[in-house]
Amino acid sequence: MKNLFKHFKIPFLLMVGLFLLCGRTTAQSQAAGPGQYASEPLYEAAYHSIRAMIDGEKPVSFKRAVFLSENAFLEGNLNYQVFNQQIENLAELSHLVRQSRPLVYDKADSLEVAKNAALFTVLADSIPILMGVDTVWLEPFTYDFKDFNGRLEWSQMFVSKLLESGKGNCHSLPFLYKILADETGAKAWLSLSPNHIYIKARSKKDGWYNTELTSGYFPHDAWLMASGYVHLNAIRNGLYMDTLSKREAIATVLMDLAQGYQKKFGVGDGRFILRACDKVLEVDSTFVNALLLRAETQRKLLFGRYGLRYDLAEISDSLRADPALESLRGQYEELHRLGYRRMPDAMYLDWLSSFFLVYQILIT
Repeated sequence: MKNLFKHFKIPFLLMVGLFLLCGRTTAQSQAAGPGQYASEPLYEAAYHSIRAMIDGEKPVSFKRAVFLSENAFLEGNLNYQVFNQQIENLAELSHLVRQSRPLVYDKADSLEVAKNAALFTVLADSIPILMGVDTVWLEPFTYDFKDFNGRLEWSQMFVSKLLESGKGNCHSLPFLYKILADETGAKAWLSLSPNHIYIKARSKKDGWYNTELTSGYFPHDAWLMASGYVHLNAIRNGLYMDTLSKREAIATVLMDLAQGYQKKFGVGDGRFILRACDKVLEVDSTFVNALLLRAETQRKLLFGRYGLRYDLAEISDSLRADPALESLRGQYEELHRLGYRRMPDAMYLDWLSSFFLVYQILIT
């Protein structure tokens, strides 16, 4: 795909409204008033709306699900009209990018390929915009290495944060791509690897190909598998590197909702988090993030009942005799059997840096 996108450059966009240029900076008045809504009712409402999408009771909208999850964590301080307008602006920009110059591609699916090429350009390339006699460059979204996994501040993972700052990560960037793909009719799917999300698409020329938004690179499956801490069993069992269906994509957002709840309130009695995990596992019984979060939540609840911390070395005789411990051990063993291996943060950062190194080599 490298050569295909290399030819998809925009010399000028002859007419782009100023609202498009300012869409990332001036349309960010999202606050509905600090603390306007209580968080827990928002989480309940968001859960039921997202659950209804999974169960076919409401139309599936990845964009709406993402907004609900982020808005719950931000205590109702997002404005859906503003959020939606920002998405529409970017979708319109991708349409103008696609119209500004024909794609160098001669297969029957050229329109579909052009849609994905335009989305990639909007997210990962600088775009020259002609305004009168002046050319203004719209800068691409960039990777934010600060708190890349949202451990310190969960909102680092948010599409709304990406839209506001122009900086995102391997969670918010592919989420925004998927939202824009849905808006523009481009065929693109989310795909998972350890600690990571990327985009898969298909063309008649190249077959399936991967789009890596963190570096603007198109890595092969073999490279992702060899370098990305992916066990062969994890691929065989569908944990990683497969395309997510519409329901599975919504289930991914439900996992975000559960993780955001935990970040804000802690495990609590576990009911909200475990309910979300169980719903996700109805969609896919091997959904690795749900299996992990369920096991970790049950471990914290179990150890908490015995007044212990979370170190397995602290297991007491009474806990050792508790049947729940054996059940918990079975869950971790099942994760290992399926092919899950924890990727340390330092290793993930090294892996991520290799994307940028490969990309720099390719463009020089």
